[in-house]
Amino acid sequence: MKRGFRHYNLELIRPAFDSKLTDLVIELDYLRKKELRGTTPPLVFFQLKELFHMLESIGSARIEGNRTTLAEMIENRLEGSPAINEKIREILNMETALDFIDEHVRANPIDGAFIFKLHELAVAGLKPPPDGEGDRTPGICRRENVRIARSDFVPPDFLQVNDYMEELIRFINNDDPPKYDLIKTAMAHHRFVWIHPFLNGNGRTVRLLTYALLVKQEFHVDTGRILNPTAVFCSDRDRYYDCLSKADSGRHESIAAWCEYVLSGLKQEIEKVDRLMEYEFLKKEIIVPAISYARERKIITDTEARILRRTAEKGVMQASDLGDLFPGKSSSEVSRQIARLRRKGMLQPEKEHFRKYIICFANNFLLRGIMRSLDENGFLPIKNDGAIH
Repeated sequence: MKRGFRHYNLELIRPAFDSKLTDLVIELDYLRKKELRGTTPPLVFFQLKELFHMLESIGSARIEGNRTTLAEMIENRLEGSPAINEKIREILNMETALDFIDEHVRANPIDGAFIFKLHELAVAGLKPPPDGEGDRTPGICRRENVRIARSDFVPPDFLQVNDYMEELIRFINNDDPPKYDLIKTAMAHHRFVWIHPFLNGNGRTVRLLTYALLVKQEFHVDTGRILNPTAVFCSDRDRYYDCLSKADSGRHESIAAWCEYVLSGLKQEIEKVDRLMEYEFLKKEIIVPAISYARERKIITDTEARILRRTAEKGVMQASDLGDLFPGKSSSEVSRQIARLRRKGMLQPEKEHFRKYIICFANNFLLRGIMRSLDENGFLPIKNDGAIH
C-alpha cells in the first residue's frame, strides 16, 4: 500500500567539518579548480568527449528501461540508418540535449525556461506512454497527479508542482558560498525527482540538469575534462533508486547520505576519466589496440594500420613522418595513402588547409575497437551486453 505525500522543507545541509561528505566536497573542489595540462591533442579530446556524450545518453536511457546495447548504437552511428526506432531516438535526444547544454549553459541562467527546454529535448519526437517514452506536454509541468512505478513514494499534487519548481530554482540560484555548489547539485537532483514535475521523462531530465549544474560550476569540459555523471547512477541502477528512496524522508542524515553517494561516485568517475587526458596512456591502452583490432578484422589494410600507428605515435603526423614506412616510394604515393585514409574519415587535418594530421575514430570503423579498448580498461559505465564486432 502506497503511503501519502509528505512535505519536507528544502534546506541546504551543512555537513560537519570532519565528515566524509566534507572530505568529498574538498577533494572535488580541488579537481574542479585543478589546471588541466593533459597532453591529448585537442581534436582527439573532442572526439572522446563526443563518445562519452553517447555513453552518458545510453546510460541515462537504460536507467529508465531502454535496452538498446552499445553495439546497436555503434552500428547506428556507423551506418547512419535513416530508419531510427523509438529506442534509438530516445538516446539521440539525450546527445542533442547534452550538446545544447555545452553550447548554452554558461551564458544562460539555469531557470525554469532552461529546465523545460531540457525536458522538451529529451522527449522530442517520442510517443507518450504506454507506446513510448515521450510526454503529451513536452516542456510543460504536469497537470495531473502521477504515481511512480516500483516506488511507494507519492509525488506532490499537480497543483503544488509550480510552487515546488520555483522553490527549487531559487535554491539552485541562491548566492551561497561556492563550497556548497556540489552539495546543492546532489540535493537538486533528488528534489527534482521528488517533485516529479513532468508526466514522463523526469529521470532523463534530472540527469541532464545534473550535468548542466556541473558544467555551470566550471568543471572544465571545454579545456580538457570529460564529465559523465550518469555513470554514477547507471553502474548500479538498483542502488541509485534505493538511495533516492531513502532520501525521500527528508531527514538530514538521509539527505547527507544521498549527497555522499552522488559525490563519491562523481569523484571516482572524474579521476578515472581524467586519465584519458594523458596522451601516452590514451595511445598505449586505447588507440593502438583499436588499430590492431581493426587490422585483425581486416577493416583496414596493413599499410593503413602502419600509417595510423605512426599517427597515433606522433599525436600529430605529417607526410615526412612516414618516409621510413615507404622505402623507395615517391612522396606522391605517400600523399595518396594519406588521402585514402582521409576519405575513410580515419585521418583529419589538424587545422583547415594544414598538412598535419590527427587520427579520427569517432565516426568510422575504428570506433568498434576504441569502444572495446575503453571497455577493457574500465571506462564504460554501462554493461557491454551487445557484441562489438
